[in-house]
Amino acid sequence: MKEKRWIVDTTLRDGEQSPGIAFTEQDKIEIAVMLDKLGVYEIEAGIPEMKVESINFIEEIKKECHNSKISLWSRMNVDDVKLAVSFKPDILHIGVPVSYVQIYSKLKKNKLWVQKTLEECMKITSKAGVEVTVGLEDASRSDEGFLMSMVKLTKNLGGTKIRLADTVGVLTPLRAGDLVKKLVQETDIELEFHAHNDLGMAIANSIESAKCGANYIDCTLLGIGERSGNCDMYKFLNACDRNFDFGIDKNKVKKIEELLLTKICMG
Repeated sequence: MKEKRWIVDTTLRDGEQSPGIAFTEQDKIEIAVMLDKLGVYEIEAGIPEMKVESINFIEEIKKECHNSKISLWSRMNVDDVKLAVSFKPDILHIGVPVSYVQIYSKLKKNKLWVQKTLEECMKITSKAGVEVTVGLEDASRSDEGFLMSMVKLTKNLGGTKIRLADTVGVLTPLRAGDLVKKLVQETDIELEFHAHNDLGMAIANSIESAKCGANYIDCTLLGIGERSGNCDMYKFLNACDRNFDFGIDKNKVKKIEELLLTKICMG
C-alpha cells in the first residue's frame, strides 16, 4: 500500500523568482485555479511585502480555489507578518534563518535575536488565528544542535509544522535523508521539505526526504525557481509513483505544464 504524502506548490512564489519569469495577477489566478483542480494540498501564492500582490488578487485566489489551502510567505519580521496575516491566508510561512552564515554574516544578528523575533512573530499569528509553517532557512548549512533547538522552540510556541529548506541547494540524498530522519526521530512535528536544484538533486533529495518521513514536499511546475530551480512536480511524481500517494494525476500535471510553458514563451 502506498504511503500518503502531500504536495505544496510554490510556483507562484519561488517559481516566479526564476530569471526572466514574471506572472501577471491574472496569470497567477489562472495557475492557482488549475493547481486547485489538480488536487494540490497547498498553493503558496506570493509575498505580500514585495508589494506586487494586492488584497484583491489574494482574495480572488481564495474565492476561486475550493480544494487547496492558500498560503503566503513572510520574512521573520514583525511588520511583514502583520501585513501577511491581514490577507487572512490559510497558512503563513515564516522564513527563519538558522545557519550561522545567515544569522551572523548576512543579518549581523545572533541566535538569541532569532529566537526572540520568532516568538514575537508567532504571537501575532496566534492572535490572528493563522496556521504557521516555520521555514528553517539554510537548514542544510546549519548547526544541528541549533536546528533542533529551533524546532523545539517552534513546538513550544504552538507551531505544528516546519519547512526544512535546502536554501542554497547543497544537500545530497544521503545527507537529506539523514537530516529528515533525525528530525522525525527527535521531534514530534510535521515536516515539509523544500529543495533547490543547484547540484541537480532536487528531485532525488525530495524523494529521499519523503521516504524518510517528510509529510509535505515542495514542488514547482516545470521545476522553475531561483537560480537552478526547484523540485519539478511532474518528474517528482513520476519518479516516486510506486511509493507514495499524493492524490494527483501526473498526466494532468503534464498538461498544466504545457499551458504554463506557452504562457512563459508568450510572455
